[in-house]
Amino acid sequence: MSTVEAYARRTARRGWWRDGLEAAIYLVAAVGVAFFVASGGLLATAPVDHLYGLGRVAGIVAAVLVLSQITLISRAPYVERVVGHDRAAAVHMRLGKVAFVLMLVHVGLILAMSARYDGRSILAETTALWQLGWFIPAAQAGLGLFAIVVATSLVAIRSRWRYERWHAVHLLVYAAIALVVPHQFLEGSTFRSGGAAWWFWLALWALAVGSFVAFRIVRPLWLLGRHDLRVAAVETHPDGSTSVTMRGRGLDRLGARPGQFLLWRFLDRERWTQAHPWSLSRAPRPDALRITVKPSGDASAAVRGLEVGTRVLVEGPLGVFSEVARTASGCVLVASGIGITPVRAMLDEAHPACTVVWRVRSRAEAPLLDEVEALAAERGARLVILEGPRGPGWGTAAGETLAGIVPDVAARDVYVCGPVAWADAVERDARAAGVPAGAIHRERFGW
Repeated sequence: MSTVEAYARRTARRGWWRDGLEAAIYLVAAVGVAFFVASGGLLATAPVDHLYGLGRVAGIVAAVLVLSQITLISRAPYVERVVGHDRAAAVHMRLGKVAFVLMLVHVGLILAMSARYDGRSILAETTALWQLGWFIPAAQAGLGLFAIVVATSLVAIRSRWRYERWHAVHLLVYAAIALVVPHQFLEGSTFRSGGAAWWFWLALWALAVGSFVAFRIVRPLWLLGRHDLRVAAVETHPDGSTSVTMRGRGLDRLGARPGQFLLWRFLDRERWTQAHPWSLSRAPRPDALRITVKPSGDASAAVRGLEVGTRVLVEGPLGVFSEVARTASGCVLVASGIGITPVRAMLDEAHPACTVVWRVRSRAEAPLLDEVEALAAERGARLVILEGPRGPGWGTAAGETLAGIVPDVAARDVYVCGPVAWADAVERDARAAGVPAGAIHRERFGW
């Protein structure tokens, strides 16, 4: 089998898995609604009664979306290797907003119809429902926590907060889920009987929550014990960036690839509560990993203060910004500033049919410049450095385009790493040059 055929088969296989994961959301929702219908949910004595049923359907679909959110953000390999971390996180946030709207529809219709049946006001019905059991006020409290999380996730609010504060508030979503879930199993004719529907939903929640616990909590702790990863060296470069080299046991078993990133948690007094996504800045070695960080915020600026010997807890590897996403034999690696770090790592295994395009304000501010130049020459890759202030496009004032730099770019994969707005401009240029959407690869680290 030729290299091109191998890339084509691998791309098709990832596409099938990605489509299958998306289709699973709709399938699970359909099965959940089918159980509701089978329990007599469509029975009504008057047309208005169907509003009550619609409220229950909204709750079922909201539950499916919350399950999907947990699974997407669980960092489970069967999600990360197919969807990619940035896309999974983006879909997670979109589903959260839709799920919250459906929760409001669910609560609104159930309350309104229950109040109508009981001859009470909405407010009176809200407290009267508490008589059904503790799980009703718990669910109402959970809805309030969901409202806080959704509100703080809006761009207008999120952009004003530091990441650490936003993340601390966002953790309330787990308490909200814990408060909301019991009423699904303890109330409603679909679930009270403890039949097939009850076990169906229990299996779904066990899979989603189990994946989260296994890959967000258990696996990082297991990796900490297995690899004993510790800071071995901290080097600050003339451009202001800092490289941190970590050593441990059997790091090749971690399965990291050049171009990927991990979530790093340095276990000292100041940083143990924070996990940050930083890319590997050279290919992983059996005994060492390295990251290179530019001081763009409190966390990245504090990296230079790390002490040798500090233990490191990692989650990952994450993302598909690597050879695993390749669809063609040739590639173009496009970076801006510190976005060169995953590209530098990929150069360790680059083939001659590789062009690196790097936009920098000046060579003095270019991180790892000596390494990139030496590796490009060693691997036979073409290196194009665009030096100067950014122009109207993604390049400099000269108005460079990918097609102008790499005439056959449409037949190559394009990897893009840099600030979101800049990367968006590169992606638009790549599409204009004829590069298929599936051949453009990037990771969005914005939160």
